[in-house]
Amino acid sequence: MTSVNVKLLYHYVITNLFNLCFFPLTAIVAGKAYRLTKDDLHHLYYSYLQHNLITIAPLFAFTVFGSVLYIATRPKPVYLVEYSCYLPPTHCRSSISKVMDIFYQVRKADPSRNGTCDDSSWLDFLRKIQERSGLGDETHGPEGLLQVPPRKTFAAAREETEQVIIGALENLFKNTNVNPKDIGILVVNSSMFNPTPSLSAMVVNTFKLRSNVRSFNLGGMGCSAGVIAIDLAKDLLHVHKNTYALVVSTENITYNIYAGDNRSMMVSNCLFRVGGAAILLSNKPGDRRRSKYELVHTVRTHTGADDKSFRCVQQGDDENGKIGVSLSKDITDVAGRTVKKNIATLGPLILPLSEKLLFFVTFMGKKLFKDKIKHYYVPDFKLAIDHFCIHAGGRAVIDVLEKNLALAPIDVEASRSTLHRFGNTSSSSIWYELAYIEAKGRMKKGNKVWQIALGSGFKCNSAVWVALNNVKASTNSPWEHCIDRYPVKIDSDSGKSETRVQNGRS
Repeated sequence: MTSVNVKLLYHYVITNLFNLCFFPLTAIVAGKAYRLTKDDLHHLYYSYLQHNLITIAPLFAFTVFGSVLYIATRPKPVYLVEYSCYLPPTHCRSSISKVMDIFYQVRKADPSRNGTCDDSSWLDFLRKIQERSGLGDETHGPEGLLQVPPRKTFAAAREETEQVIIGALENLFKNTNVNPKDIGILVVNSSMFNPTPSLSAMVVNTFKLRSNVRSFNLGGMGCSAGVIAIDLAKDLLHVHKNTYALVVSTENITYNIYAGDNRSMMVSNCLFRVGGAAILLSNKPGDRRRSKYELVHTVRTHTGADDKSFRCVQQGDDENGKIGVSLSKDITDVAGRTVKKNIATLGPLILPLSEKLLFFVTFMGKKLFKDKIKHYYVPDFKLAIDHFCIHAGGRAVIDVLEKNLALAPIDVEASRSTLHRFGNTSSSSIWYELAYIEAKGRMKKGNKVWQIALGSGFKCNSAVWVALNNVKASTNSPWEHCIDRYPVKIDSDSGKSETRVQNGRS
């Protein structure tokens, strides 16, 4: 406890060093100025200022010009006006046993099996993965796969994606009262399902966006594509003034469920669930008052130049020609290395001076005394960040980041709860997590939230936002009817959730 207090005192002194020195100095100068007489001021003018006007005038003009130029050329703030997470209908809820039945029906309906499916070893494998995944019994599956026999068709896949995107957008437009024709920029990301016409064209057609809308459709970029879409929209908003940008993040389950026997491809079936999010961004100064957040930083890290990173998550054919996404055994190491590179870039942008000094001192000490100092100092990101939204890609992903960033259980509560309630919804998971924090009433004015997303390629992308007000949960929040039941107590060994729950408001 003493060491914690000493560190907090050190952090306070270093962070407020300028103020601690400035105010006493200001008091001294003010005291001196108070004792100046009219004769002293005349003497100052005639002795110094009058003979240096040629120097002072250009300096003053340069200062004014520089200030005006800075104000005119600096990037305009990007505001998050509102966002909406899709909540599937209750009849699409899929317990673990129901998900296992979906797997069975999909394999049984495979023409190559002639209506038989008697191999139980794959089912036992999937059940073990499912039970250890951290997912609960209230996640959602696509309607097409819930039917018997399941509809694993292109039409069913399109229906799933359209329901998610349109549902999220209708709620967003309803909550903001924004006319769809006012949207100037549209970015849609879906990694595995990209029909023609594109999903962005589908949004334009459904909501009758204007003909000069700048639309983009991102595909094949994995679960981190949501932050990529935000970063792209931010850059476009810095160029195109006084407009709205609409970002839509989703993934498709129907068309990409794997029905083969390759175990490295079967894991994704256990984690991914139906979900999506729509986000409204603005660069209009008048929107600051009603907006929830301001975008502070986006940092993107791509390690795809390395073959091991490039191939650790890859879509392809199995031995029998069935398409699936394989997960390499190197994925944990690749993810850890990519996250470290992303943090190394983001850290200097957000960490307080006190943490930078400690890291620098230990860095130099390790260079000089390699035998005595074994590890670099791990900065305390909780001094700079109030809330963490770690991509709910799986229980292992959350565990690794919790350990590497030295986070407390409450810091990863939103991620674990989202994984349990909604599963891995790919690029939209970080928005369900942000909605969780808001529903708990924890987002206060000035709080900073860090969204961390991981995806194939391999990529780690971060977005940092600052709350402009005390943020309340949005109307029709996905957590509206269940927030008091979370966080759920998860068994640390099996990954199963217990019926006992913790205080939902703690």
